Amino acid sequence: MKNAKPTLNVLGKPLENCSCDPMTGYLRDGFCNTTPDDFGTHVVCAVVTKAFLEYSLSRGNNLITPVPQWNFPGLKPGDKWCLCVSRWKEAEKANVAPLVNLNATHELALEFVALDLLKQYAVTT
Repeated sequence: MKNAKPTLNVLGKPLENCSCDPMTGYLRDGFCNTTPDDFGTHVVCAVVTKAFLEYSLSRGNNLITPVPQWNFPGLKPGDKWCLCVSRWKEAEKANVAPLVNLNATHELALEFVALDLLKQYAVTT
């Protein structure tokens, strides 16, 4: 069997880990990978802020409160998390978009957001 094609980030390089603490990703493997059943398209590796978490809560998505049965610890400012690309875009329009780790953001994000816009929110390492 041939090796699978590597998953790429928005910069065209191999996708890097977003976070294992807390464990993130649609597949809960630390990467912002996606599958056809990921209707939210969780491909943006963001460093969440208080403003973003409060905004998300106001939009009906509580990322703050732990949900033990889903093994979800609840997020706090500074946590890295794979966000739905549509929620990130919505937050950007509301001026509360969190910074983005471009190395850990899946290339599929480019179907929804221009690279130039993502670069404006890039974390510096």
